[in-house]
Order: sequence, then structure tokens, then C-alpha cells
Amino acid sequence: MKEVKVAIIGAGSAGLSARREVAKKTDDYVVIDGGILGTTCARVGCMPSKVLIQVAEDYNRRHKFEQVGIHGSESLSLDSKQVMLHVRKLRDRFVRAVTGDMQDWVEEKLIRKYARFESPHVLDLGDEKIKAEKIIVATGSKPKNHPLFKDYPEFVITTDEFFEIEQLPEKVAVLGLGVIGIELGQALSRLDVDVIGIARRKNIAGITDPELNDYVTSKFSEQMNLSFKGLDKVEKQGNQLKLTTGGKDYLVDKVLVTTGREINYKSLNIDILNVKFNKKGVPEFAADTFSLKEYPHIYLAGDNTGRAQILHEASDEGRIVGYNAVNGHRAFKMRSPLFITFSDPNICSVGKMYQDLIDEGIEFEVGQVSFEGQGRSIVKLKEIGMLRVYGEKSSGKLLGAELMAPDGEHLAHLLSWAIAQDLTVNHILAMPFYHPVIEEGLRTALRDLRGKVDEAIPPLELVKEKIW
Repeated sequence: MKEVKVAIIGAGSAGLSARREVAKKTDDYVVIDGGILGTTCARVGCMPSKVLIQVAEDYNRRHKFEQVGIHGSESLSLDSKQVMLHVRKLRDRFVRAVTGDMQDWVEEKLIRKYARFESPHVLDLGDEKIKAEKIIVATGSKPKNHPLFKDYPEFVITTDEFFEIEQLPEKVAVLGLGVIGIELGQALSRLDVDVIGIARRKNIAGITDPELNDYVTSKFSEQMNLSFKGLDKVEKQGNQLKLTTGGKDYLVDKVLVTTGREINYKSLNIDILNVKFNKKGVPEFAADTFSLKEYPHIYLAGDNTGRAQILHEASDEGRIVGYNAVNGHRAFKMRSPLFITFSDPNICSVGKMYQDLIDEGIEFEVGQVSFEGQGRSIVKLKEIGMLRVYGEKSSGKLLGAELMAPDGEHLAHLLSWAIAQDLTVNHILAMPFYHPVIEEGLRTALRDLRGKVDEAIPPLELVKEKIW
């Protein structure tokens, strides 16, 4: 039996980040992964989806051409086969970048097999076993199946399969309107696919702010065919599926299922460890070190933690567990929460969301701005959006925000940086805001918030000395 100091199960974003930290301290490690290399993000997630979204945004812009004096848009056409070839071409480039970075160590350290726990320190790889002093579990997740489609697998497309289709179908149902569902659903709709988006409740992209949610669902319902009544019935009709939602029937060629991803634990045989699981089906672990409570030498990272399934969080978790596995346990502070949905306009949340503040009993106020009539939004012909920013009532400290806005991804970064620095409304308003930019909308929302919190208002936003 081979013995190593550290065994890392999974060569995704979290596993690769963990390996880099481990390799700084020791060469006595292995990475075990029997699946497709290249990370979920590069292969089937954030990167290829953004390529498709960019094509959709470019093509959709044609509807504004006549208004600004650019003629001939009616002669534009779309070759969806070429679109998907383009997506895969760039996708393959991103994957090559990931696998290229692995070349220095892959031959000696990567074991192309699947691992199962035989005991707390022993992994069964089928034809061999590995005994490890420390074990990092970073096996990622896979798309959830929907029971209503178990008899119709030929009609179902998962997010892991979507970018392999050669040509876009004419009619598609998108099941689930979370981040992935609304991103791909809107993109398909803009690429002339007849889309019906279906969700079980009136919510898009996980927004928790009720006023923003009402606004966003209303605006997207104007752009796309959406149902928030759930899926009642599915039956085959010729070469199509008939879906019933909210008392209406829709015939579709394919169903894109985006109802979430489940963590890859079953194949690990982790039950043999007799660990306690939380409500998300994740073994209980220390939130600051990511080590299992019953087995501190076993660590979780990436999707396996049940936390945010996004790349920068997975990479941070991988770095933390990699460091702790070879340097001894040290508690780390996670970055300020930042979530971006790459719809158009972007939907984002930063820091504490509205419902977080309610659940925690924090007294807060809300500053708001509409991007309908906002200067740069008018120039861009994108007069749509709402920003809701949250500040602590007693101090004026910025706590979080939820928004839908043109270029909202950039507003979200600015806000997350400000929250990470514990800045108050006055601190941020002392910063420069150029004209005319989308960020002026943020300033308007902050000024609205400043009038509601207890933080003293300075005579001018411009002051000689620093106000913090």
C-alpha cells in the first residue's frame, strides 16, 4: 500500500488550488481524479456560458440599430451551428489553459482513478490503495435529475451536456430560473429560440429583496415567456414533449434542466466514516478550517462544502485546506460575499442579502435608485434596472446590496470591496464618481441611504481631512 502525506481527491478548481498550497511545503502528495479534466468552470460552466451570452447580446443589439440610424439589421441572420462551434472553440481554449498548467506535475502526481473511503486514512482506488495522513475531498458536483423526465431522457439536456449540442433546438423549456437558468434561458431567447422558462415560485436568480424581486420578475416576463407555476405534467407528443404549467401546454423539442447541482458524495463511500451530516447533506465541518469535526485530518473544499458553487469561493477554500493540511490548522476569514448573474442587465448580490439581514435581526435602512432615466443608461439604450443598498441604521456602515443594473458586475465589485473595508456611506461618498457613468446611479442610492441612517451628514462630501 502506497503511503503519502496528503491525498487530494478531485482535480477541479478547489483541488488544483489545494495542490498548489500543498506543493509549496511537500512533494509527498497525490491528486486522484478519474473524470474529465479541465474544471467545471472551464468545461461546462462559467466560461462557455459567457461565450454564448456574449453572442446573444451582440445579436440582440440589432433591435436598437434602426433607432440610432444604423440600417440593414433586418438582413442579419443566425447560424446556430456556427454559434455552438464558436462556443466550443473558446471553451476548448479555456480547458487547454487549465490542463496546460498541470503539465509540470501531472505525470508523477496525478492518478487517473476514482477513490472510495475504506477507512479514515485509507482510500480504495480499485486495483490499489492509498494511505494518507491528510485527505482533501474536492470531488465537485453534478446536475440534478428531475423525476418527471425519467421516462424521456432523449429530450433532456443537462448543463453538463448543453455545450455539446451541435445546433440549437427551435423550442426549448428551461426548467429552473436560478442563476444558470436565467442566463441560458435569456441567451437562447435572444438567439431566436422559442423559450418557456419554468420555476416553482416567482423568483429569479435567488433574489431575496422583495421589491427588487417584483421588479426583476416583471421586467424579465416582458422579455421572455415565463411561468412561475411549476411543472404539472409531462407527456410525449410525436417528436416533442408537451409540458403543462399553470394550466397551459407547451410543445418543446428539448428541456434544459437547471434545477441545481448535487454534491458528489455517493461514490466516495463516505458513509463508512459514520460522520454526521448537516441539512444540505454535507458532513459537519469547521467553518473556518474546513476540516471534518469527527476527523480533523479530512478536509472539504469547493462544491463539497455545500456553500456557494462559484469559482473564486472554491479556489479560496482549496487554498485554505491545502495550507492547513501541511502547515497545521489556521482559521481564515472568507472574502465578502459576491454573486453575479450574467443576464442582461446583470443581477448581483454583495455582502449580506436582504433576507440575511432580516433573519439576523439587524436594524438596517435601504437606499434605492432606478436606472430608468439614469444618464449613462439612456446613452447605452439600456434603461432598465434597480439597485437596493443596505446600511446599518446606527452607524451607516455598508452591509450589502442586491441589484439589477447595466454593467452591474462592476457595481457589485465596487460594493463588495467597500463592504470588505467596513466603509460607511460617508466614506464611500467621499470617493470620486465620474460623469457620465453607471456608477453615478450607485451614488444616488448611497445618498438616499445616507438620509436614512444615523451617521452624521457632513456639510459637504468633499472634506479636507479623511473622515475615517
